[in-house]
Amino acid sequence: MDIAALSMGMSQASVAQTASLQVMSMAKDMAQQQGEQMAEMLKTVPAPHPNLGGSLDISV
Repeated sequence: MDIAALSMGMSQASVAQTASLQVMSMAKDMAQQQGEQMAEMLKTVPAPHPNLGGSLDISV
């Protein structure tokens, strides 16, 4: 294999690796943002009534 072909192959591998890292970084940022939004959404959920659901009336 000549040096020019080797250089082109290494350059293409470098470009592919850089693109892969950028996509992974974008996915990580998106997951972090969704996690923050989920935590914020859970803060706004009202607490359940303390006396509801504590007992069950059954007649057989």
